[in-house]
Amino acid sequence: MGARMMAAQQAQAAAVDTLHVPWWIWAATLGGLALLLLIDLVIVDRKPHEVTTGEAARWVIFYIACAIAFGIGVWIFGDQHFAIEYFTGYITEYSLSVDNLFIFMVIMSSFAVPTIHQHRVLLIGILLALVMRGAFIAVGAALIERFVWVFFVFGAFLIWTAIGMIRNKDEDEEYKENVVVRWVRKVFPVTEEYHETKSIVKIDGKRWLTPMFVVIVAIGSADLLFAVDSIPAIFGITQDPFLVFAANAFALMGLRQLYFLLGGLVDKLVYLNVGLSIILGFIGIKLVIHALHEYHAVPEWLEINNWMSLGVIIGVLAITTIASLAKSRKDEAAQPAPEKS
Repeated sequence: MGARMMAAQQAQAAAVDTLHVPWWIWAATLGGLALLLLIDLVIVDRKPHEVTTGEAARWVIFYIACAIAFGIGVWIFGDQHFAIEYFTGYITEYSLSVDNLFIFMVIMSSFAVPTIHQHRVLLIGILLALVMRGAFIAVGAALIERFVWVFFVFGAFLIWTAIGMIRNKDEDEEYKENVVVRWVRKVFPVTEEYHETKSIVKIDGKRWLTPMFVVIVAIGSADLLFAVDSIPAIFGITQDPFLVFAANAFALMGLRQLYFLLGGLVDKLVYLNVGLSIILGFIGIKLVIHALHEYHAVPEWLEINNWMSLGVIIGVLAITTIASLAKSRKDEAAQPAPEKS
């Protein structure tokens, strides 16, 4: 009986304060996200073209404005506490996505994707990622609701990931096809050339996959691997499934246009990995402290609140971005000027 009561108390402690979101709010949110994707698909992807910097900038501003509007809605109709959690989670997911852009660029280059078709690849790949991350979020939320010790696991994993990012920050990034991509190539015949935006073509009565299909699989599976870091990170900020999903969705939807806007600028963010490792380590420590609180193993005053989390994350991102751009300018100035012919 005592063990049963203790388990019930732990489950109750793990059941954190969450938004009471009715089904129609979920439906409206999913419908709104689907509408945004449809608008993007009709306007941008209706006629394949090379996305310009100006066009990408306008779409990035649009998606950020949508994310902010959603957060304001949470503030007005929900609570300030939940709004801060959402904004902190969104900023964290968006910053982690910027680091992922480098891998996307390497994949695009490795598969020699025509520039006019890159938007389609990112769109389909991120749609797949949204579905897969939704499943991850559902599993994570169910585990957190039932087991307090999951916070220890998530926290330890994030700290371990942060240490790994620091250790590997000087290693060159090179795309290596993962097991999913290798399996696709092994099982199905793949053409050498692209056939516009077609993923499957029929040649001499036989169906072939095109490189377009394979690169979409590569982008989708790569983003799924990124979710292994980002999902525990955002659960360290908020345990509300609705806010976790919304922050992930808005961060992913703005990622495509950010890809075209930043371009080579990603290479100039030389300290980004350091900043992200600090953020992941910070959230990992926050998760461990939260778990210790649930077991009454630390004093009440030792708590990292939402405002502190938001301040640390924004501060770290600002410092690493400014330091990165300053170093890039210094390195460019130190390079010898090209000789005149």
